[in-house]
Amino acid sequence: MTTTKNRLMAWGFSLLTSVAVAQAGPFAKKGVEITPHEKKISITVDGQLLTEYHFAGVKRPYFWPLYGPDQAVLTRGFPLEPGPDDATDHIHHVGLWFTHGNVNGHDFWHDSDIQHAELIEYTSGSDFGQFTVSNHWVDDKGGIVCTDRRQFRVHRSGNSSRLFEYLITITASHGEVTFGDTKEGSMAIRLAPTMRVDGKVGKGSILTSEGIKNGDTWGKRAKWVDYYGPVQGKVYGVAMLDHPSNPRHPTWWHVRTYGLFAANPFGIHDFEKKPKGAGDFVLRRDESATFRYGFILHEGPANEEAINAIYEAWTHHNH
Repeated sequence: MTTTKNRLMAWGFSLLTSVAVAQAGPFAKKGVEITPHEKKISITVDGQLLTEYHFAGVKRPYFWPLYGPDQAVLTRGFPLEPGPDDATDHIHHVGLWFTHGNVNGHDFWHDSDIQHAELIEYTSGSDFGQFTVSNHWVDDKGGIVCTDRRQFRVHRSGNSSRLFEYLITITASHGEVTFGDTKEGSMAIRLAPTMRVDGKVGKGSILTSEGIKNGDTWGKRAKWVDYYGPVQGKVYGVAMLDHPSNPRHPTWWHVRTYGLFAANPFGIHDFEKKPKGAGDFVLRRDESATFRYGFILHEGPANEEAINAIYEAWTHHNH
């Protein structure tokens, strides 16, 4: 096995025993620490910043920046702090986020108004940390379309790779909700410019669990996708995992060679050229649906066998 593969597999299998009882009170630098602030929540692993969750004064909540191994910045800086090589397209692609382009006819992808409601809980620990928030999805007239509850879980792996989980439960709290059939969604990240497949500085690659690569990955179904490329001369990757319990697993992927990377279980018309509305997903009043995604931040290019091992460990731990 390669060094990278050994590291990834050891880290993946460690998930089976990594979730410890969270320890109350302050700690030194070891562990996962969740720190709320007035407008954001900071997440550190062994004293190093993993990311920050921005929830106040924004059109939708997002995580930015996202730090991989060696504190390499894996997300695009634009439009918040544009870097010299950043493309300035798609101003709504900010960090890592969840939303959708057609919710009861409202476009939350391009012009979101997802409003923070409450920080429900947060827990730090030596091996594991998490926080839970709730949000209101608000239409252009100020009415609440639906609500959600999001949980962000971070595992301390004890090596250079990192895993976190993003769980979102959407509830039709104010009447029936339809997540409409469009490619513009849903669990998404915009990567650093050098990780792109194309573009002036892009030197990245894309691989799915089905062995599909690069531009052929768009609109295909897979249980995971890994998008990787160089940052400051060293290769890093982000693998997004679609949990088997998710509706319509394995999901379709709205993944672009210019650095957008999204799991979208609703865009069947666009992805498969089926009749409009084929992907509509309806929640009756008071019904809920939960979507769970895992993220691996790793060194080196994608390694299919290693990611499959991690995927199996993660899904067996969370079933």
